[in-house]
Amino acid sequence: MAYSEVLQQVKKKQIKPVYLLYGTESYFIQNITKYVTKAVLPDESNDNLSTYDLEETPIQEVIADAETYPFFGEKKLIIASNASFLKAKPDKLSFEHDLEVLSRYLVQPVDYSVIILIAPYEKIDERKKVSKALKKNGVVVACNRIKDYELRGWITNLAGSLKITIEEDAYEMLETELSTDLHLLRNELTKLALYVGEGGIVTKEIAENLISHTASNSSLRLVDAVIERNLFKAISIYKDLEKMKEEPIGLIALLAFQFRTILRVKLLKQKGYSQAQMQKQLSTHPYVIKIAMSREGRFSIGRLQDIIVKLTEADANIKQGKMDKELVFELLLHDLVTP
Repeated sequence: MAYSEVLQQVKKKQIKPVYLLYGTESYFIQNITKYVTKAVLPDESNDNLSTYDLEETPIQEVIADAETYPFFGEKKLIIASNASFLKAKPDKLSFEHDLEVLSRYLVQPVDYSVIILIAPYEKIDERKKVSKALKKNGVVVACNRIKDYELRGWITNLAGSLKITIEEDAYEMLETELSTDLHLLRNELTKLALYVGEGGIVTKEIAENLISHTASNSSLRLVDAVIERNLFKAISIYKDLEKMKEEPIGLIALLAFQFRTILRVKLLKQKGYSQAQMQKQLSTHPYVIKIAMSREGRFSIGRLQDIIVKLTEADANIKQGKMDKELVFELLLHDLVTP
């Protein structure tokens, strides 16, 4: 079932005996778990809450707990994580999971326990008998990362829940900067909401000043420093990135992506491509194309090609160990801002 469908059911207190939450988007997993917990244990008591790590505890012990009547209250909740036995190649453990016990329980679960199985993996093996049993008799929720095209909708929904409005330019910047990490998106939007207040408007300037700096965003700022031929600014940005434990080799790759995009946009523009056609041709985010279009006029094709050569040479020097990597990057920045 879809995440949104299951969440609506849970919020209406339509609770099922067994849930399987699988996928790599922890935001979805944690959100469903939170609302199931509220529904099953409304008094927020932990007396009837049990948590297990299935890399340390066999599933048969989890089922035995589920079948034990709760001492306090009417319901008990059991959360069991790392269900690696659902993967195509299960992890090697010091014990064996008795999956027949789980399969039998799924056919006839007790009415006083709710089990949440968590498999934080991109895929599970749906051909397995136990996977089929879970799908037939439980609620299986795919909790995978959202697609790029879904991000704007999530920004709108989260902004609405926080009672703030986001201007168009800020939307584009947030989409590029925060990508599809919903935890990061929620945290950063909450920060913006606290700043602008209920009913407030988030501008691009506010967003740029408040959201946490990432390597992706800083690579854009480095490009700006090169455009401005501002070595001091470029070195300052690099020092900030060093504090974030970013490696020079990774920063070179980010810069190379930015300058290659600018070059490709410049070449496509000369061929008469529109922004929409460029986005389709390059298969990248519209905001990335928009930024590249605003910068391509500052460079000749020859200058862009020369920058890409310098980036390639710096990358090779680091990988071959010819020079200290920090020194290589600082010399690279000097070369990039020199006409």
